[in-house]
Amino acid sequence: MSEGKILIIDSEEKSSSLIRIILMNRGFDVNIAYNGKQGVDSFSTNRVDIVYLAMTLSDMDPLYMIREFKKRDLNIIIVALIPQDAINLMQEAFSHGVYDYVKKPPQPEEVYFTTRRAMLQRKYLINSSLALNSLEERNISLQRQNIMLAKRIEESTKNLTQLYEDLRDTYMRTIKALAQAIDARDHYTHSHSENVTKYADIMAVEMGLDTQKIEEITDACQLHDLGKIGVHDYILTKAGKLTPEEFEEVKLHALKGAQILEPLTFLEGVIRIVKQHHERYDGQGYPTGLKGEQIDLGARIMAVADTYDAMTSARPYRTTPLAKEEAVAEIKKCSGAQFDPKVVAVFLKVVNRF
Repeated sequence: MSEGKILIIDSEEKSSSLIRIILMNRGFDVNIAYNGKQGVDSFSTNRVDIVYLAMTLSDMDPLYMIREFKKRDLNIIIVALIPQDAINLMQEAFSHGVYDYVKKPPQPEEVYFTTRRAMLQRKYLINSSLALNSLEERNISLQRQNIMLAKRIEESTKNLTQLYEDLRDTYMRTIKALAQAIDARDHYTHSHSENVTKYADIMAVEMGLDTQKIEEITDACQLHDLGKIGVHDYILTKAGKLTPEEFEEVKLHALKGAQILEPLTFLEGVIRIVKQHHERYDGQGYPTGLKGEQIDLGARIMAVADTYDAMTSARPYRTTPLAKEEAVAEIKKCSGAQFDPKVVAVFLKVVNRF
């Protein structure tokens, strides 16, 4: 039985043939297209689970191809193929829906494990779509029954609501367990999301935010590092200073986290906070350089909580954490630049409760 259907679109025969051999030996069905037109034609006529797409194609814009593939199959998984020194190509690619990337020349283990993770994501997206479609179909059916039997539709709607809540809870438990596993893989960060959640909640309550917004911030804090599933372990645990290329990979985690959560449409506000939690008040942050109140208030609160915990906890690059007074002074110094001054003022008011 096939492990999945793979389409490789790459004009470089050597790298595409190598990926094909690696994956066919692992039980995947693999086709190769050597230019963009062949790739689009093959995608249109064959069922595909994963597309390996070279970002250096000359006959067709890869970003255009990504958009077209996503239009035709919302759940398609696209893995970019990039040269060793071309990590800068990836930020826009991720914003168009690329799942991950592999550098050339491809390494067998990286190709295999990237493909395995991509297939899990593919199955997750398909199951999510089926579940949501099932809910929509059930809702339509109940609306039709309402014309004839008002009482029965009322009872069925209650059942549907419960089903939706159960499904939502299942999704949240699954995704939070994944986020906790990501924290736990590095003993330096095993309590990080828990601490950030606690600090952010205290600030949000002090600011008088409504219950719905506080719950949104809570969920976002627990999930904010979810995108680090796509960051190599050796980078996350590196004791020394990151290279510019390694830092570019780390910076992608906010986009990746938002992308993983995107199918869960009921988490719209949470996704926005996760995506924006590394934006800066002065507009010098990432991934999109938002400024001031363009940044969601939840993300501005989380930025302070996240930084405070990072400074007061041990890290691979700094085994001795800062003293509480030093961390507070640093956050105060960055008010108006990295952080929202209003949020910093609340932080200074409540930090002794942490």
